Amino acid sequence: MDRGFEHVPVMLEEVLELFADLEDGVLLDATVGGAGHAEALLEAHPGWDLVAVDRDLDAVEAATARLAPFGVRARVYRARFDELGAVLAASTAAARPVVAVLFDLGVSSHQLDSAERGFSYRADGPLDMRMDRDDALRAADLVNGASETELAELFREHGEERFAARIARAIVVARPVDSTARLAEVVASAVPAAARRRGHPARRVFQALRVRVNGELDLLGPALHDALSLLAPGGRLVVLAYHSGEDRIVKRTLLDASTGGCMCPPTLPCACGARPTVRLLKRGARLASPEEVAANPRAESVRLRAVERLVVGDETRPDATR
Repeated sequence: MDRGFEHVPVMLEEVLELFADLEDGVLLDATVGGAGHAEALLEAHPGWDLVAVDRDLDAVEAATARLAPFGVRARVYRARFDELGAVLAASTAAARPVVAVLFDLGVSSHQLDSAERGFSYRADGPLDMRMDRDDALRAADLVNGASETELAELFREHGEERFAARIARAIVVARPVDSTARLAEVVASAVPAAARRRGHPARRVFQALRVRVNGELDLLGPALHDALSLLAPGGRLVVLAYHSGEDRIVKRTLLDASTGGCMCPPTLPCACGARPTVRLLKRGARLASPEEVAANPRAESVRLRAVERLVVGDETRPDATR
């Protein structure tokens, strides 16, 4: 097993609590990574089976090894999270109810710590950033092939980078840019000195490239819709998101499901016939505690959202917390 893929699972106690009182059935882990959450949940629920996916082969191999003590209860597959339904249908767990679904989004600590994967602006490596290394598009293709306008739009949309135009111009002038260290250097040179004092100036640029290379935001909405449709009545879905683009999609998708698309004034009873499918377990997002952030800095940006699938008879009542 690649011990380096192990990581401290973010907000583990909160995840365990949200899933604590669920019945026996299937846990779907849409982003198994190092399997930290999956291992703890299988230990806490002896009556659960796990169907887990990840698009990163390193993660699949590490999770398979880590979960080997659970035997046939744990099944790990190489697939994208929008393929989770098809994976479940083809597995031997398909006959059991899905009682829990977990999405732990973003890049893993292992991917960031592996310089050869090209995700980190703190270590020199190739401009890759592919979670699935069989995919064709690499970060280098965007950095050296996209137009100045396209790069600026990318950094604004997926990185919310205020100096997007300046950075895009600097990259085009510096081409070819052939490594993560060189890209980080070019970005830093394009950002005013005052901005460089507020965290690493390349963070948002690397985030934007990674999101675009892996199509993360394009896949997330459909994946959440599919996951919600797989949940049995009373089942719960928990999502951990780490940047605003992800969290906006999660928030909108779960809110729409909790209201059924109801357009009536929130202070009045629903009169439009909307049919919600879930209830929000908490209005707004949960944050990691200061103690957890101090122990695990990756938790600083996390936003946790959770819903419960409505039981038969409740679907006609839009969520009162909307």
